[in-house]
This record gives sequence, C-alpha cells and structure tokens, in this order.
Amino acid sequence: MQRHPEYTRERLRLLSERLQRSIYRDHERIFALEMSGPVGRIPYAAATKLEYRDVSLGEQLGPLWSTFWFRGRIEVPADWRRDRVDLLWISHSEATLWLDGKAVQGLNHDPGGWDRSTRPDAILLDKARGGETIDFMIEMACNRPFGMPINSLFNNVSPFVLDRCDIARFDREAWDLYHDFRVLQQLEAELAKEAGTSDRTWAGQLLAELNRFANTYEDDRRTWAKARRILKPLYATKNPSSTHQLSAIGHAHLDTAWLWPLAETHRKCVRTFSSATTYMRDYPEYRFACSQAYQYDVVKREHPDLYRRMQRMARRGQFVPVGGTWVEPDCNLPSGESLVRQFLQGQRFFEREFGARCREFWNPDVFGYNGQLPQIMRGAGISRFLTQKLSWNRFNKPAHHTFTWEGLDGSQVLAHFPPADTYNATVSIPELRANVRDFKDHDRSRESLMLFGHGDGGGGPTKAMLETLRRIADLQGLPRTAPRSSSEFFARLEKDCDDLPTIIGELYFEYHRGTYTTQAATKRSNRKCEWLLHDVEFLAAWAAFGAGKRRVYPRQQLAALWKSLLLHQFHDIIPGSSIYDVYADAAVAYALIEAEGTKLREQELAALGANDSGDGSDTIVINTLAWPRREVITAADGSLDFAEAPSYGIGAPAAAADAVRVRRGRTTVQLENQHLRAVLGVDGRLRSLVHKASGRETMAATGNVFELYEDRPNLFDAWDVDPFHLETGKPCVPGKLIGVRRDSPLRAEVEFVHSVGKGSRLTQVVRLDAESPFLEFHTQGSWYESHSFLKVAFPVQVRAMNATYEMQFGNAERPTHYNTSFDLARYEVPAHKWADLSEHGFGVALLSESKYGFSTFGNTMRISLLRASKLPDPAADMGEHRFSYAVMPHAGGWRDAGVVAAAHRFNVPLLVVAGSAPVQSMASVDDPNLVLDTIKLAEDDDALVLRFYEAHGARGRARVRLGLPIKSVRSCNLLEDEGEPVRVKDGSFDLEYGPYQILSVKVR
Repeated sequence: MQRHPEYTRERLRLLSERLQRSIYRDHERIFALEMSGPVGRIPYAAATKLEYRDVSLGEQLGPLWSTFWFRGRIEVPADWRRDRVDLLWISHSEATLWLDGKAVQGLNHDPGGWDRSTRPDAILLDKARGGETIDFMIEMACNRPFGMPINSLFNNVSPFVLDRCDIARFDREAWDLYHDFRVLQQLEAELAKEAGTSDRTWAGQLLAELNRFANTYEDDRRTWAKARRILKPLYATKNPSSTHQLSAIGHAHLDTAWLWPLAETHRKCVRTFSSATTYMRDYPEYRFACSQAYQYDVVKREHPDLYRRMQRMARRGQFVPVGGTWVEPDCNLPSGESLVRQFLQGQRFFEREFGARCREFWNPDVFGYNGQLPQIMRGAGISRFLTQKLSWNRFNKPAHHTFTWEGLDGSQVLAHFPPADTYNATVSIPELRANVRDFKDHDRSRESLMLFGHGDGGGGPTKAMLETLRRIADLQGLPRTAPRSSSEFFARLEKDCDDLPTIIGELYFEYHRGTYTTQAATKRSNRKCEWLLHDVEFLAAWAAFGAGKRRVYPRQQLAALWKSLLLHQFHDIIPGSSIYDVYADAAVAYALIEAEGTKLREQELAALGANDSGDGSDTIVINTLAWPRREVITAADGSLDFAEAPSYGIGAPAAAADAVRVRRGRTTVQLENQHLRAVLGVDGRLRSLVHKASGRETMAATGNVFELYEDRPNLFDAWDVDPFHLETGKPCVPGKLIGVRRDSPLRAEVEFVHSVGKGSRLTQVVRLDAESPFLEFHTQGSWYESHSFLKVAFPVQVRAMNATYEMQFGNAERPTHYNTSFDLARYEVPAHKWADLSEHGFGVALLSESKYGFSTFGNTMRISLLRASKLPDPAADMGEHRFSYAVMPHAGGWRDAGVVAAAHRFNVPLLVVAGSAPVQSMASVDDPNLVLDTIKLAEDDDALVLRFYEAHGARGRARVRLGLPIKSVRSCNLLEDEGEPVRVKDGSFDLEYGPYQILSVKVR
C-alpha cells in the first residue's frame, strides 16, 4: 500500500495524544473542597487553624505572592478497589500536596511558561480498598515557577485560576503503552530530519512498525497486548559496541532567589525535594543532584520530616549532594576570602549532615569564573568542575566540553560542560541526539553528562522523563544512556579521557557584563560587610589571645553573619539580576550584618584598649591590614590627625612629614603634597596630575569626566551591556565648583556639583591627604535615569597592550585593543579594588572601594558607576548612592609601586578609638609579595588560622612574625585540615611560596 511519510507522522503524533488521554479514563470530582486565603507564607500547622469556605472551579485567585490553602475530602469509588488513585490539580500556579501533615509532592501546570513545566498529578493511594475517604490539603502559591506570569503585566485578569481538582484511577497498562510508543514515535520523527545520516535504515523500520502499531491499536483494551508486541523488538535494537556514553542525573537548578524572593525559595525547596523523594520510591534508579547547602539547611530547619526523607534517599545513593558551597555563588564579585568561606561552610555542612564532602564544584549558571577558582577548589578538597553558562558566549564559543582547567598558580581540575548546552534538559529525543552531535571531544572521550529536570524556578524531573530514561538505555540512534551520580560520571570520565586540552586562567563569560554594575547599593554593602567581618575576626582573634584577660571568640555570631553574607552572594542576587523584593530583603540583611558586626567590632576594640587612662584623651589607632601605614585619621568628633601603625597592630598619632597646599585660581584649583600636584578645573575635571618624584604628567587629556551611555541591551536588561553602547557615549555637562571645603596641612578638599542626564545630581569632594600617593574622589547623590550607563573616564599618558585588574587573590591582564574577537569580547571586565595601566617606568592605577565594572581601551581607563535597567526590577539603582575612587600615578610597574597595598588602604581606613595601649603588631610579613589576608580562629578549636596569598606572580620565602608566643605551626588547607608542621624559630616562621599561591597555616 502507498504510504506518505508526513501523513503517517501526523497520524502517529495524534495517536500519541490519544494514548496519553487513556491513562486517566476514569475520574471523579472531589465532593468536598474548601479554601482559605489569601494569607502569607505560613506553616502547615497554622494553616490547619484557618477558617475555610466552599470554593468552586473557575475561581480566580490573587494577588501575586499571596497564598491560598485548600482543604479537601475524597471518597474513593467502591469499584476502584486495588487501583492506584491520583489527584489531578490545575491552578496555573505552584502548589504543594500535603497528606497527614507531610509535604508529599509539588504541583504545577505551566505548559506555556518559560520552561514549559507541568506536574499536575500526584499519587494519593497506591492501592485503594474502595469506598474509603482521604483528607488532604493543598498549599497554593500565587506565582509560577518563574515568578510573575508575563501576561499579568498587560491586563488585570488574574492568571491564577482553579481549573481542576479531580481524583482519577491510574491505568498502569495505558501508562506503559503510551510511553513505549511515545519514545519511538519521537525518535522516528527526529531521525527523519536527518535523512542523510547512517540512521536512515533504522528510521524507515521505525516508521513502518509504528504505522503497523497504529493499524493494530484500538481503544478496546483487548488489542493492546498485540500492539505492544509490535514495539517490543524495536527496543531490542541496540547501539553498536562503540558509542557515546551519556550519564543522566536529575536536577532542578533551583535559584536561591531571582524572579521570586528568598521566602518563596523556601517553599520551592519543599515542592522540589518532596517531588524528588516521592519519585525515588517508584524509580530506584533515579539519581537527583542538588547543590547549595543553604537550601538543605532551610528544609532541615523548617521541614524536618522531609529532610529525614532526603537523608534516607542520600544513604541509598539517590539524593546526591553536590557542589560543596553554601550557595551557587557569583564568581566575579565576592572576595577571595568569601569564596573560601563558601566552600568552608558548604563542605562542613555536607560532611556533617551526609557523611561526605563533595568532590565537584557544581556551578552551571554564573557569569564567569575567576582564575583562582581551580586553586580554591583544590584547597577545599575538590578536583572536578561542572558548569554550563559559557556555552552562551556571544563571540567565541568554548572549544571543548571536557578539558583541564588550570588556575593562576598551576592548580588543575577536570572541567566538563554538558554538551546538550542546558542544565534543564527534558530528556527529549532532540536533546539526547544533540549530546552526541554537538560533543566537541569525541577524539578524547566517549563520556558526557546530561542534567535533566525543570529548573531555575525548581521542580526537577517529571515521571515522564524518568520513563523515557528507562526505555532509551541502549536504543539505536541515541547515546547509550544510564542514570548515574556525579561521582560515578566523573570517575568514568577520569578513566576514559585522554590527552585533554588545558585552559589556563579565567573563564571569561562573553555575556551579562552589566552584572558588574547593576544594583550598586547591594554591591557596595557586600564590599563593606566583607571588610567588616574581616576586621571583626582579626580583632576577636587578637582579643582572645592578647595580653590580660582572654575574651571568648564570638564564633557562633560570626558564623551566622558570614552565612547571611554568603547567601546574598548567590549568582542572581549580588549580580543585580533579581526582582525588587529580593533587594529590599537584601538591604535588611546587610543592615543587620552591619549592626551586629559593628557591635562586635566595638566590643573587641574596647578589649584591646583595656589600659584606658580614663580621661578619654588618648587615642588608639588600629591597623587591620597587612602593611604598616602612615596616613591621616579622623577622630569621632571629625577632627583630623596623623597616625602611624604597624601591620595588623596598634599604632598612635605621629607627626606628618608632609603638608597639603591649596591654591585657588580663577578657573582652576590646585592641590599639592610631597607626591602629587593636581590641577582641577572649576568644572570638577582633572586637568593635570603630576607625579612629582618622576616629573611625569599623568593625564593625556582631561580626566575625571563623567560619561553617559545609552544602555538598551537587546536582551536581559539587568544582565547585559551590549557592545554598541560604546558608540553612544557622551560627556556629561561640566560640573560647578562649590568651594574649598577643607584647607589644612593634613587634608585638602574641594567640592563640586554635577548634573547628570535628565534628572540626576552628584556632589563630589576631591581630596588629597598629607603623604598620600593617590588623589581621591568621594561622590554621593541621586540617580534617576532610565536605560543609561554612567562611567568616569581618565585618559592617561601610558601606552600598553594590556591593562591589569585585581581579582580574587590575584590579578588578570586583559587587552586594551580589539585586535581579535577575543579582545573585542572584553570591552567590559570585572575587577575588585584596583585596575592599572603601566608602561616601562611609569603607570597609573585606579582604585575603587565599591565598584566592580572597568574598561580600558587605548589609553583611556574607565570605571563603570551606575546603570538604570528596568527589568526585572523597574526601580534598579534609582535613588541615593555613595561611592569613591582614586587615581594613583606611580613610577615603575604596579608591583614595585605598591598598588595592592594602596588599594587596600583606600578600602579600609584605620580604626580610631579612645584609650591607651602600647604600639605593637600582632602579625607581620617581611616580603611584600606575600599578603596576609585573613586572621581568624579555627572553626573547631582555638588555633589561629592565617591565610596568605602571593599577589605579584613571584616566588620566594617570607618570614612571618607574630606578637604572640608560638607553640606550633602547621600548614592547613582551606577546610582547615592540618598538614605538615612548619618550623618555628625565635617567635617566627618561614613560608615558601610560588606565584599566586594561597597558603594557610594553623598556629597554636
């Protein structure tokens, strides 16, 4: 008989839909359903005490983010005896089924949403007696997996509607027949798109046999066995002996916050993890990976029963903790020590709660990876790395899916990108074939990983995905696929891979560059809180071991503050890509960290100043950095003084060897000290900056010029800064001189006001201090622009092919030209406290205390200051801001000029308190290459932990001196596991270091 393939495929597609409908032939309306709400996010126990009213199908619910609780009673029909009974629920929202006070499973139905997720069914009874009644509750959240439905932005009709609440008799035979047919039908349809491949014969056989199935199958159940016998031999058609091996692991990539607030994430965890553990009962081969210790901790505190189920499934090897970090952090913006604490807190949690540390860093969705991560991973006991996001690169796609990633110091980890280019795979036939077709390393490995399940908003795998996996294990035309844990996959990969390429240094993400700048207040709070906790830890450690009465180290308080800070370094919070509610919550959290941290700092400072003379006339100066310092200080009453303090120690007022001079002319104001002579126009722009020791003029043209760029990215408003914005930059109107605000030998300050854009205003104080090697710009004001990008530009008399930018525990060189596509991609880059452009003999550094976006093209250095994106937060960056930056010309290169130390000093002022104490240093290092970054007490004992990093790319030996008696010193890793002893002599010890090496020791 003549058969037309396209007509036949359409027939098969429609038959698949018919088969699906046969799974629930029999269903009944629930005879008693009541509702209460809207209410807030309340626990189950509180929901049982609400007042309920009758509810009917079709009722619209809202507003967004509200909650409704439903209480229902089911009477199972008598003739459903021995059958499985399911609940069918559609409210176009996220929901949770509760039975006997336990969260059983998440429910949602959003087939038209971003991830097209749907999970409208849940098991009520595995085997009914017939005639029994079941009481249940539904917790319904008025939001979708991706937060706010798009259609709600354009009309006033609530998208949350109770459309279905039925019980249904589950037909196992129909379920199996449907999935048997569906997988083969989709495989044939996909093979037909590639008629020129070696699968043509197999595709033809499939089409013929599936057509025979369609001719055999009828709704009459008596035809089903015969029809199914047609399919069985098709599944016996296996792959050849050598084929690609695909490991499949369930995942939900549950963003800890994004288009929903943190509080909703807590409920998303319940919906996602309850679904996963419920499915594991019926699918013992199912493996589900979940990262982010914070999310486990939430469930442990709020839903102990569910948490015990997760632990039980983890012991069975089905629920798989991965990642080793507190959250999946952004890897551009947190400090080096913050990234260390992500692993420290995460690994300790997983080891304590699940009996083992993670062996892989699982961070698929962040916006770039700094070059020190391989070393940090290795120091945290991790040698494997999984990511995905770089597959989005706009100019240069990654050349490999499996490779060795080598950090700045030479540390190496095995890295893998799932070739399906998604961490939310749905186990579709096209995705499965893409894993093989698009894999870039067939000559080096036959192994790859697929992460499947609805994600970003949580949810995870569906039963349909798990059924597909059962059928495709070794089906011809698809990779040989098996459910495996991450450890099983990486063990296979390590054994299988050969001659892997090595990628060295940062993995720069060619996308989402606006995240270095968006939500400036959040980024500033993060920086300030990082330094606050740094100072508190040092001061508390010193107070715990200093002279006199020893204080108790505030270990629990510090741990709580650190966990809050780490939480807000999640990769959709600190980058600025979340909704308004997230940043409102973050502001409260940062304020609490600041208040509690400041209180702790004051207590420790008081302890160090215990020899107070009593009259309050004496001054103690505390230096919490690793370099000795001489600089201007500000007393509590606002008066100025000059002070000198040793490394990590107590100093005292001292005489300045310099005086600042101010000369005001008709069109300019000149500030001068022993290092610099700066000339400012009355418009606030920097006309000249002379480095007096070298006699070099710094500026090639007028600097400190505010520039405004149109900022309308094609996609991802809060995330992106597209390259065409560079063509739209215009200088802002000149500022106006307010006057000389301070003219003293210790400090000169000149104040200007700047009108920016259509309605924004900035007040800037330009400052020069005695003995200071840099000119400071302190800015505050209001920002009310739309789709505009504010930068400040400094054209300098330096020519170099690369600029250097500080990153966590090191630096990165990036081009100042656009020779290649790789160069062009780096038109906006991340940095921390400094950026430098140097030629032989001279250079210029820009210092920043809260900004992370930088660029250098040619000889013009820029700092990105403020953006004005409107999605997903229409109020992003609107309002008041404070930020500071400085320009530092120097002789020689940035290393010899001490730029690292200067940038630290600019970020961390000396602490000044009333009291009396001898000048002393708790810790010092005699080698400028090695930075003593952190001093704290160990997590589990009273040993002192000192963390160092080599900052210049050098090799050598440094001597470390402590102002405390030393019993012993041992090396340790970042998790504080002890290593080899370090020889102590005369109260000091030596450390050998290599380029960019991170070193930690425990001192007793």
